[in-house]
Amino acid sequence: MELAVYNINGQDTGKKVTLNDEVFAIPEPNEHAVYLSVKQYLGNQRQGTHKSKERSEIMGSTKKLGRQKGGGGARHGDIKSPLFHGGGRVFGPRPRNYYTKLNKKVKDLARRSALTFKAQNNQIIVVEDFNFDAPKTKAFVEMTKALKVEGKKVMLVLNDMNKNVYLSVRNVERASVCTARELNTYRVLDNRAMIVTESSIDTMNQF
Repeated sequence: MELAVYNINGQDTGKKVTLNDEVFAIPEPNEHAVYLSVKQYLGNQRQGTHKSKERSEIMGSTKKLGRQKGGGGARHGDIKSPLFHGGGRVFGPRPRNYYTKLNKKVKDLARRSALTFKAQNNQIIVVEDFNFDAPKTKAFVEMTKALKVEGKKVMLVLNDMNKNVYLSVRNVERASVCTARELNTYRVLDNRAMIVTESSIDTMNQF
């Protein structure tokens, strides 16, 4: 598969880049592998420090509130009962570890499947390598307008991190930037358009 290379002004440079079919056009993209990879990534981002107090952890008297029978209403235990305001919570969240492991081959298959979906939907735009003289959000916004992806959720993929480009992108709503080596299944799917620099394609072709 070949894609045209544009400049930051949205003009076709006349150059072409070749996408590796083993990465961007695999015969059978595996949706289940994509699901497992995204689930693992999101799970590993969680701190797992959530906690609520159960009735044994609430401060308060353990004295029985009233007699068991003859009161004309429901029977009650102590004030820490989950039925009362300020009582303990039933089966509340406890700290836990959400970390899971996924085989490297499955993760690689998931990333190649995600990239194949992107290529099939024409959501990959290749631009020639560029640099901004200074951090300037306006320069990146003008580039998205020229490439006709303004307002979409966009991810810019660089071969090596560039400070000026990074600072220009980070304040733009619904835009993100990363290097080709940092790409994973979640990042590939979490956008409506991928702007990929020409030198990044060589790295991505080796996935």
